Amino acid sequence: MAECLADHTVTATSVPIEDRPAGDRPTEDRPAEAPPADTPAIWSRNFRSYFTARSAGLLSWAMLPVAVSAGLLSGGYGLDTAGYAMAFLVGPFAGLVLFGGVLADRFTARRMMIGADLANLAAHVLLAVLFIHGIDHLWQLYALLVVAGTANAMFQPGATSTVPLVARDVQGANGVLRTAEALTGLGGPALAGALVGLGATGWVMVISAVAYGTSAVCLFTLRLGAVPAPPAGESLWRNLVVGWQEFRARSWLWGVIVIWMVFAVLSWGPQLSVAAGVIVPEHGATAFGLLNCALGAGTVAGGLLAIRYKPAHPLAAGAVAMLAFPLYPLGIVLDWPVWLLAAAQLAVGAGVGVWGVMWATSVQTQVPGEVLNRVHAYEVAGSVGMYPIGSALAGPAVGAFGTDRVLLVGVAVALLTAIALLATRPIRTLRRAPGAT
Repeated sequence: MAECLADHTVTATSVPIEDRPAGDRPTEDRPAEAPPADTPAIWSRNFRSYFTARSAGLLSWAMLPVAVSAGLLSGGYGLDTAGYAMAFLVGPFAGLVLFGGVLADRFTARRMMIGADLANLAAHVLLAVLFIHGIDHLWQLYALLVVAGTANAMFQPGATSTVPLVARDVQGANGVLRTAEALTGLGGPALAGALVGLGATGWVMVISAVAYGTSAVCLFTLRLGAVPAPPAGESLWRNLVVGWQEFRARSWLWGVIVIWMVFAVLSWGPQLSVAAGVIVPEHGATAFGLLNCALGAGTVAGGLLAIRYKPAHPLAAGAVAMLAFPLYPLGIVLDWPVWLLAAAQLAVGAGVGVWGVMWATSVQTQVPGEVLNRVHAYEVAGSVGMYPIGSALAGPAVGAFGTDRVLLVGVAVALLTAIALLATRPIRTLRRAPGAT
């Protein structure tokens, strides 16, 4: 998320691990080895290397969809081709992230992430060749996008389990990383769009290839403590089953994912396209872009706030922050002016930023290191995997029920999501782990 392999047996029980008395917890249920106490809380040598690697990878990932879609359209291809390209990119990620978690636990996350970066580097070099010299066969583009999506599925599980290994202040580190993610999410698409507009789609791929190479080098320089591995000789299927058992054993964890799945389908997933369908015709594409920039700026603010704000019950605090989410869709229904919608987006972004840090820190510090990659993979598959469903249902839902009703359902579901998180006792009462700070 780890250098050395050790033989530690993972035992799943029917009693949620967070509900057992601390003295009754077996040694296997402790997180992976934390950095020594004499290292900086956040900005250690290891964290600087990891921060550089993660920021470079996030920048490349943020640029790729914009560069491919805009590059295809500017090259005379249709919307269907751009849609297929995104499917070949996102599909392998959603379908293979569980196996990425298993392999990261088996072979160490650092090795998997370096391998994924090298695969992405090769894929982006070939993508640069395709866009610079012209695409003769679309299957070549699709195949390279499959490689990129698969590489990211292999990288993602390790991205969360590495944080406790490189920073003593896990929440502060997550706040820094969330801020970097928001900034790259703002800058990456803008840079890609500008280069595509200049007819330099291939150079976007060159920049991405350099970024992935930088990430691989930085990850190679990490010096991490020992992380337990699954018992030698266990099958891939057994590793998946154990990961599922560990995921299911934590009621706060699967409780959040079940709630988030509903939220993703009925509120989060449809919101972007439905909002675009209202705002672009009424206020223009520039206004819509500025509103999304406001969301990113709010996420930066939320990440910075979460570096310092360390409540005793992190998920409860994150759920309170998520109460801001309904403001933006409600403002669209009420026909707020653009400046007020931007203020709403700032609040939404701040809430999402705080929740994201609280959630990531809770998972990283409450789940044993030897299963963290697999548990995180189940988390990603269950929550993020539902977003495309909500997005795909947005158009038919608007056609059947109207824009305002779809947005109001999103408002109600977002509000109920925060209430459900606060009303669920294992989520509300989960205490900060000692390793979070």
